[in-house]
Amino acid sequence: MSLAPGFEDPVLEGQGAFRGVLNAMARPGSVQALAGLPQAPAPLSPVAAAIALTLVDHDTPLWLDPALAASQPLRAWLAFHCGAPVVDSPAASAFALIAEPLAMPPLGSFALGSETYPDRSTTLIVQVQGFHDEGPLLSGPGLAAPRRFGALPLPSDFWVQLRGNRALFPRGVDVLLAAPDSLAALPRSLQVEAD
Repeated sequence: MSLAPGFEDPVLEGQGAFRGVLNAMARPGSVQALAGLPQAPAPLSPVAAAIALTLVDHDTPLWLDPALAASQPLRAWLAFHCGAPVVDSPAASAFALIAEPLAMPPLGSFALGSETYPDRSTTLIVQVQGFHDEGPLLSGPGLAAPRRFGALPLPSDFWVQLRGNRALFPRGVDVLLAAPDSLAALPRSLQVEAD
């Protein structure tokens, strides 16, 4: 079996993806375009693949949702390019890749960190079809003013779960949303107003 390549230019494209993730985390709900995307085996999207190549390594346990876990070519690609150990439990993961957000486990089933080590929580990389500005009102660090933000598809109770996640701060998960050519972040510090 031949493996699909990762980044064509690992240094420049990896730096670009890392900058995109940092900008998204610093400005929650802002859409960050990514270029130079790798072609990973389906069903992993190019943006989710770029995030994984940038953040995931042999020290970061990785959980795959059932759609991704079922793809042996994808598992081989991740093992070769990232070297991350794949774990069976969401609670044991540092990162989680989710191709089917409507079937994703509740946010509370992932690692939430502790008061002493809040950084020992899961960062979710969730594939979505796109973003829009008709969602709930977001506020908090990184936002000069509240803004509306939404993404499709997400579970019907996703924003309620995200409010519960904020109540755990400084514990809680961080969420990176990977659209076809861009990403957005919903860090645990984000406040989500009830509709």
